Amino acid sequence: MSADPFPPDALLAAYDEPIRDLAEQIRAIVLRAVPDVIEAVRPGWRVIGYNLPLGRRTPFIAWLMVQPEHVHLGFPQGVLLSNHDGALDGAGITKRARWLTAVPGQRVPAGQYGSYLIEAARTAGLARSEQEAIRAHRDLQVSKSKPR
Repeated sequence: MSADPFPPDALLAAYDEPIRDLAEQIRAIVLRAVPDVIEAVRPGWRVIGYNLPLGRRTPFIAWLMVQPEHVHLGFPQGVLLSNHDGALDGAGITKRARWLTAVPGQRVPAGQYGSYLIEAARTAGLARSEQEAIRAHRDLQVSKSKPR
């Protein structure tokens, strides 16, 4: 016997309307950018998780974490993303995860969010060796940019 899935609306119901609206905007961006993504609430983590079906695998590519003051769109393997505009947070805080943060009253940049989601979906399909090569390259870039 399996439990019924926990619906995203039930998770979001605990938040004030401006935060719920912001979360719904970002959910819509995720579902537009990666139409095949599987959306599921992870109640223990209090996040909406996004997995991408890739044959026999369904890698976890993103999460939506709603907090009373803001909403994060996070990427478990965010270190693999280009962060060309410097918008991703998490470097120096986590080893691999990175995230974008939106606050009520701020326009959510759909193009930027969508671009990161598409890149996360693309990198999820890479072989482990290719992912490690990207990580090594990024680590090298970071070490070269640090003052000695």
